[in-house]
Amino acid sequence: MFSPRKAMAVAAVALFSVSAASTASAQIHKGETAGVGDPVHTMFVAFANQARKGGVEIQVNAGQTLTKSMLNAARGNLAFYSGVPSLANLMAGGRAMYEPIAEAPELSKNLRALFGFEAGAYHPVTLAGSGIGDWADLKGKTVFTGPPAGSASATSEALIRAITGYEPGQDYEAVRLSWGEGFAALSDGKIDMMVRPAEIGSARIEQFGLTGEFRVLSIPDDAAESDEIQAIFGQAGRGLARFDGGLYQGQLTDGEILALGFFQFVGTHKDVDDEVVYNATKAFWENIEEVQATAFFLQAVTRETAFTAVNVPLHPGALRYYDEAGFDVPDELRPAS
Repeated sequence: MFSPRKAMAVAAVALFSVSAASTASAQIHKGETAGVGDPVHTMFVAFANQARKGGVEIQVNAGQTLTKSMLNAARGNLAFYSGVPSLANLMAGGRAMYEPIAEAPELSKNLRALFGFEAGAYHPVTLAGSGIGDWADLKGKTVFTGPPAGSASATSEALIRAITGYEPGQDYEAVRLSWGEGFAALSDGKIDMMVRPAEIGSARIEQFGLTGEFRVLSIPDDAAESDEIQAIFGQAGRGLARFDGGLYQGQLTDGEILALGFFQFVGTHKDVDDEVVYNATKAFWENIEEVQATAFFLQAVTRETAFTAVNVPLHPGALRYYDEAGFDVPDELRPAS
C-alpha cells in the first residue's frame, strides 16, 4: 500500500545520499599564501572567496614562506599559491635560496599564473621627534630594514644606498628583525626608522598616526631619475608607486609620496585541470567589484593591470577566460603549445 510518509522518508534518504556523495566527491584544492595582515594574504583570500562562487574550493594555508610555496607548487603539491616575480627568476636560474636544489630550474617550467597585482609599496616610516626629516638625516641612525632572511632587507638597504650613498654598518646601523619585532621596536623608540613593505593604505602603518605623528619619506624626484634607482625599479616585481600622503592620519610628508612599489601574482601549476582554473579565474573577474571593496589597495586591480609584473606563462584555463572576455593578453604570457 502506498504510504506518503514512507515515500517522503525514502526520498529524504535518497536526497541525503546524493548530497553526501556530492560532498564527498567535491575536490578541495590546496593553496598557500603569506601571513594574516600581509597584502598578499588579503589578495589570496579574496581570490579564494570568489573562486568558491565558481565551484572551486581552495583550502588556504596561511603564514607560509613563499620561497617554499612556489617550490611546492612547481612540484605539483599545491594547486594555487601566492607568487613573487623575483623568486620565479631565481628558481629558473637556480640562484640564491634555490641554488642547492639541482632540479629548481626544470621545476620552474611548471609554474603558471592567473593574474598579477600591485601588492603595495615600501614605507620608510619614522616617528615625529626622531630627528629624521629627510633621507640625509639617516646618518648615524638605527634603521630596521627587514627580516634576517629574504630579499626585503637587501632591497631596503639598496634603496637607502641609491638615494644617500650610505652603507649599512658604516653610515647607519641596519637592524634585521622579524616584521612584528620591527613594528614593536619603532613603537617603543628603540629604532629611528622602519622600512616596511605594506599595502598602500595599510592599517598597520595608520596605527602610528592614531597616537601621534609620523613621517613616510618620499623618494626625491631627482634621485628617482638616477641609474641606481631605475635599476631597482626595473627588477622583477618592482616598480614606481605614488600615493597621497594625506591617506594616513598623522602623516607629516605633504603631497604625493613617491615610493618603491612591489608586485606579485596568484599562480598555479601547469597540470591543474583547465576547467578548474577557468572557473576560478572567471569567478574572480566577474566579481571584481567585491574584490576591490575588500581593501583600499585592491581598488587598483582592474582589467588594465591584470598582468602587471607577471613573468611566468598564464595557465591555459586562465587564458581561455581572458580571450573570451576580451582582455589584452601580452604575447609573452601565452604558454607555448
